[in-house]
Amino acid sequence: MNRIQSPVFIAGHGGMVGSAVCRRLAKEPNVRVITRTRQDLDLCDEAQVNRFFEEEKPATVIFAAAKVGGILANKMYPVEFLTDNLRQELATIHASYQHGVKRFLFLGSTCIYPRMAKQPILESELLASPLEPTNEAYALAKIAGLKLCQYFRQQYGVLFHSAMPTNLYGPGDNYHPDHSHVLPGLIRRIHEAKLAGDASVTIWGTGTPLREFLHVDDLADAILHLCELDNPPDWVNVGTSLDHSILTLATLVAKTIGFTGAILTDPTRPDGTPRKLTDTTLLRSTGWAPKIELEQGIRDTYQCFLREFDSGHLRSK
Repeated sequence: MNRIQSPVFIAGHGGMVGSAVCRRLAKEPNVRVITRTRQDLDLCDEAQVNRFFEEEKPATVIFAAAKVGGILANKMYPVEFLTDNLRQELATIHASYQHGVKRFLFLGSTCIYPRMAKQPILESELLASPLEPTNEAYALAKIAGLKLCQYFRQQYGVLFHSAMPTNLYGPGDNYHPDHSHVLPGLIRRIHEAKLAGDASVTIWGTGTPLREFLHVDDLADAILHLCELDNPPDWVNVGTSLDHSILTLATLVAKTIGFTGAILTDPTRPDGTPRKLTDTTLLRSTGWAPKIELEQGIRDTYQCFLREFDSGHLRSK
């Protein structure tokens, strides 16, 4: 097992995953981290990306940049979810190869797997059947990035590989009232309902879909673990292999926040994929396992939410 090679460029360092990786790398001695804001480096601009790689010469690239959002955002902006993500991936992966990057780790998502994938989902389920329509555009972009890394490794022998994290939560999440993912969306809505003294909160769908959740600090730890493996899998699931219904999740969030009203469901709204649970046998076989349990993770995340909310720095765009 090799130590992570420095310098390390974290694409998307301002997002939830990228900032978690920065926090984790800060604990590593002799690792220099390179970051750029969107204003300083447009990852969709191939010429800008090439100039950056020529000047900075990163040895390791962790690609955590992405245009992301929940069901509503994916439904409203499929063109942007496909094209923006493709442009970023193509420019950065190609520049990494051209400029001699030693290791490229691409961050995807388990939404790349088919809607009706066998549960728990093995890595071999990729492209086995149709995708979930509510996030198809984003999934297609991520599949393209994953396969491109695989093909570069296969054709040129470079160490380009991918990690597929399950649903994430934790510090730095997006709490936009319409475009957030399920857990941060629940935290914000239930918190606001408590403040308003509401008698109930209504969640989208039937509440029956099953979802798996991974704390972003666990993901950051897994990313560094993968970056130190001599022969990592082309792509590997990163998760807990434990799932919960959306209604159970909402109830747990309400308990954490101290909201005593009713949790109602709205079956007229889409549920999305019925179940999405990863099989993490492959990753565990390399010596890694998650450490943060869901209940503790939600408590810590809610405290982060309160600090960001009270300071006026809550991410909600």
